[in-house]
Amino acid sequence: MIQGARDFRTKYWARGLPGRETPAELTRLLYRWWLVGLLLKLIGSSWDVSWHFKWLRDDLAPPHLINTVGTVIVVALTLFHTFTGYGGDRWTIRLMQVGSGIFLIALPIDIINHRINGLDITSWSGSHALLYLGTAVMLAGAIRGWMKYFSEGRAHTLGLAALWFFFLENVWFPNQHQEYGVRALQAYDSGRAEAEPILLQFAADQLGVPVGREAVVHFALPIADWVYPVWGLVAAALVLVVARRTIDRRWAATAVAGGYVAYRCLIWPMLAGIDFPKSAVPLFLVLVGLAIDAAHALDLPTPAKAVLGSAAVTTVGYVGIWFQQEYLWGPPISFSSAAVTAVLLAVLWTAGDLLIRRPQLLGSRLELG
Repeated sequence: MIQGARDFRTKYWARGLPGRETPAELTRLLYRWWLVGLLLKLIGSSWDVSWHFKWLRDDLAPPHLINTVGTVIVVALTLFHTFTGYGGDRWTIRLMQVGSGIFLIALPIDIINHRINGLDITSWSGSHALLYLGTAVMLAGAIRGWMKYFSEGRAHTLGLAALWFFFLENVWFPNQHQEYGVRALQAYDSGRAEAEPILLQFAADQLGVPVGREAVVHFALPIADWVYPVWGLVAAALVLVVARRTIDRRWAATAVAGGYVAYRCLIWPMLAGIDFPKSAVPLFLVLVGLAIDAAHALDLPTPAKAVLGSAAVTTVGYVGIWFQQEYLWGPPISFSSAAVTAVLLAVLWTAGDLLIRRPQLLGSRLELG
């Protein structure tokens, strides 16, 4: 292994400008390591949100350490791209640099925020938003680089779908607060609280009330009911629209959404098996993917497609959430926000179509109907 590292350094560790010709084997190696780093970040973050519904925050908690290993790999790859110029043009590497920079700046801000505010469990805090933003920007760089540099074929398509899966997970991540929160409240009401007494006591002390249901609601469901569907359906649908365009396969949006739902269905029983809190799973996201793929199958001009697609996404999304509330598990939501969701998604979908036509954004010109 040591000799292999030395050979790699001798062969490839040389200063170069972005966009230099990259050997195919080096491209495959670099971007496969991107997938490894992002997978570790995914596992760490999935465990992290469950961890915070059981224990008080700990900087050196196992999920944080797993996430850190993934971050180290991603940052190391960004440094390699930056120094050598391999595997990315100027836009690709700049996105990786900016994303990594935002993420690394956000880490100490998040630690300081927790030191000052104590139990900041909500996924919607400012420091957490910076972490999501940094991850999204670096992922945009990895996606652009994969599209431009990874050789065409089955591996290219599967890898691109995997990167969009990671992007969707990052965008959806803050909504997990409500998905874990509704299960946490149900568990408490049934007399089987999943949160440890130290967490319940801390939440009660912070709110200034005795330990009880009010304290559980305080840390489990502090987000307004309109946020979950508006953010989830609008942001997730836009990600799936772009994924459908870039992957350029008939059922691409459904595959990415289905992959995320399948992952969530797999990870929560694994976490429950080691005595960590469970969550509701957004099964309706598969219907959102189907609605987007169906909209793309229609031969319509962009504005009409965006309006029809937005209406379909909003309908299946809200109906799907209602169904989960009635028969499975689903966060409390405001159904009055459906009109806002449909209009906002239609506007952003149309605007996104106009932006994505610009070749410098994704490295290639896409035909968007």
